[in-house]
Amino acid sequence: MGPAIPYAIAAKLAHPSRHTIALLGDGAMQMIGINALITLARLWPAWRDPRFTIAVLNNGDLNMVTWEQRGMAGDPRYEPSQSLPPFPYAEYARLLGLEGVRVERPGDVGSAWDRALAADRPMLIEFMTDPDVPITPPHITASQMKAYASAVLHGDKEALGIILASIKETWASLFPNKAG
Repeated sequence: MGPAIPYAIAAKLAHPSRHTIALLGDGAMQMIGINALITLARLWPAWRDPRFTIAVLNNGDLNMVTWEQRGMAGDPRYEPSQSLPPFPYAEYARLLGLEGVRVERPGDVGSAWDRALAADRPMLIEFMTDPDVPITPPHITASQMKAYASAVLHGDKEALGIILASIKETWASLFPNKAG
């Protein structure tokens, strides 16, 4: 979870001519990623090929743990331990001399990736995401579904948002050309 950027830096050092991509959440970014950007900013100017992209999924939540609690234990989201303080990741990357862009609308995802793939220096893309969208595995067991329902029905403050996001996601998977 935490070492996405350090591992990506190691991969870039091992294969300097390859474009390296690190994908991580905002929790991992706050754990190690912010500091790893300092190392990246120091290293990249010596690279012959500076292509290095960091994609941060920013939802202000330790989302993997939140969903594990809901799906495995049936517990509602526990705000004091799950909420992350806001941090301007793309702005911070620019402050360090890297490229950075914040993506707030789905329609801007493609152009952000185009920019990152053509950048002349490492680039961080900060994707603003919805913490209420379930991060579900491809196959959900009956016990996971029961625990998830228990969390939603027993005081999870985001219950309505979770239900709406689940319906929207299901609709989009069933009717991909009619998603809106």
